[in-house]
Amino acid sequence: MSTISHGPSGAIPETRSWPLRVLVPEMWPSLAIVVIWVAVLFDAVLGPDLVTESAGGDTVIVPSAVVLGLFALFATWTLAKYGFGGRKAPE
Repeated sequence: MSTISHGPSGAIPETRSWPLRVLVPEMWPSLAIVVIWVAVLFDAVLGPDLVTESAGGDTVIVPSAVVLGLFALFATWTLAKYGFGGRKAPE
């Protein structure tokens, strides 16, 4: 019994050009999430602190990135929910 070997299939892998990659809908929410967290990073490094003083002379210092990070968390959650969820797979 013998087998016949086949030549290469000739199938070319599909590559998308740059303009078609921009149209991918998942790119824009992910880019927005990256920008949000880069803004938190810059605020953590360069931003001011929130300083509160009580009448008794106690001082509390909180980095502003903590507050900004809380809002960034909610923004990320919302962007991920509506940007990535709720879409059906292409048929």
